[in-house]
Amino acid sequence: MYLWLWRVLPGKRLVKLLQVVLLSALALAGLYFFVFPWLDSLLYSEPGQGL
Repeated sequence: MYLWLWRVLPGKRLVKLLQVVLLSALALAGLYFFVFPWLDSLLYSEPGQGL
């Protein structure tokens, strides 16, 4: 997958490196702000009241 991505990205080595860093940061931010909170609410419910 990484070799394919490296071949598909335009530009020289430095431009490709910056693009890979930016894409990785966007993917991690999407996981951190959207996917992980959704999974947390799905897997772990709030404790019950009144016990």
